[in-house]
Amino acid sequence: MAKLLKMLALIVLSLGLSAEATVFTVGDSAGWDISADLASWVANKVFYVGDALMFEYSTYHTVNEVDSAGYESCNFATPRLTGSNGNTTVPLTSPGERYFVCGVTLHCLGGMKLHVNVESNQTAASPVGAPPSATQAAPSPLLEWPSDKSDFPFLSGSYSHVARGSYAGVASLLCAVAWALAL
Repeated sequence: MAKLLKMLALIVLSLGLSAEATVFTVGDSAGWDISADLASWVANKVFYVGDALMFEYSTYHTVNEVDSAGYESCNFATPRLTGSNGNTTVPLTSPGERYFVCGVTLHCLGGMKLHVNVESNQTAASPVGAPPSATQAAPSPLLEWPSDKSDFPFLSGSYSHVARGSYAGVASLLCAVAWALAL
């Protein structure tokens, strides 16, 4: 019960924040697919700590986060993250280069891969569930990628923006808390 009260207090504190975190649907309407022009899709976008990438794809694809060498060679033998459920949302919790490839080698070689640069921004929203701070602290346990590389069921869905002070953001956070407490 004390854990629930702490989480609710965190939610109330989060309502006061005005910065907005953006959830980018990779490939827009084409999604994470071989037909998507991912190089053009990413060209005019700026990604900040606190944003998220939402990959929507068919059962013929996977999404794998790899290092730069894996990105260049389409080698996903040792991915940092992997998703295969058709809806994978990856929170951008720290600045730096991120690389994603499809787990079907021919798709990756055909251009189904994504490179994003995540920028620091002192005014960007903290990841949902993280306490507000002047500098980005360690990510909240609710938004870290699971150690067994499975997907979080509550990080799926079709939405393009989650304002930290909006009802949508609160509803998303409440669902995450309820799911975590149900474990």
